[in-house]
Amino acid sequence: MNSITEKEKKLSLVLTKLKKLNLTNPDLQSSIENLNQKKNQLEIEKKGLEDNYQLLKEDYDSLSKKLEEMKSREKLEERKQIEFSEKIDELNQETDTLMDDINKWQT
Repeated sequence: MNSITEKEKKLSLVLTKLKKLNLTNPDLQSSIENLNQKKNQLEIEKKGLEDNYQLLKEDYDSLSKKLEEMKSREKLEERKQIEFSEKIDELNQETDTLMDDINKWQT
């Protein structure tokens, strides 16, 4: 019986030691923590890049709109210049005609 009691004690001691045994790998835990920190940092950088992209996109859209407005104004000015030139040509022709008529009446 004594051997059973001794075996029980030894078994109990071994079980106690097993319960105290840390089965986690410290290197693995450290690597996981390091990866989590890197992941968090990358998420922060990603958010910053997305915000910058959004700002650049808004700036691009705004500048594109302004460029289109400038092109429209330029075309309008060009049309006005052409109309003005045509009016000047008409006036020159009328002036020439009037000068001819005046010359005819004077002679």
